[in-house]
Amino acid sequence: MEIKKTFKDLEDFIGTHFIYTYDNGWEYEWYAKNENTVDYRIHGGMVAGRWVTDQKADIVKLTDGVFKITWTEPTGTDVALDFMPNEGKLHGVIFFPKWVHEHPEITVCYQNEHIDLMEESRNKYETYPKYVVPEFATITYMGNAGKNNNDVISEAPYDGMIDDIKKGNYYSKDYKRINK
Repeated sequence: MEIKKTFKDLEDFIGTHFIYTYDNGWEYEWYAKNENTVDYRIHGGMVAGRWVTDQKADIVKLTDGVFKITWTEPTGTDVALDFMPNEGKLHGVIFFPKWVHEHPEITVCYQNEHIDLMEESRNKYETYPKYVVPEFATITYMGNAGKNNNDVISEAPYDGMIDDIKKGNYYSKDYKRINK
């Protein structure tokens, strides 16, 4: 199901499912669900095991084939991603509040079911100074999942999930989860 296409406009970008690895080794899975919503799973790094659906985000085209996505999470973490899919690259900056850097385990969950805990932790612990992580990443997978496909990010990450996806053992031809 991996796709090879040229990206130019937002219409090309929206509905695409990406897997990428930052130069520091952190591995993420990210889906442009629609024009203002993203879903993601984190497979490696400081908050590996965390996953989020229906995160509101600002998604814009900077120039042909280059897209910027920004959002603020209930944790207080700010994220800015610049996707260059035609080059197989992206640059991300994650601005972790001090509390997330010191207590990342609190955020390793399906955030949507723990918004109260995220807000409580944000208010309980220090948020400054921010722990800033600017990194380039290599895109290792792109799939055409289509818009608003709730099967793309629908369960917690598990060991071997990335391999299952890349080998075609996770999604059917119409990008629905196999063996729900």
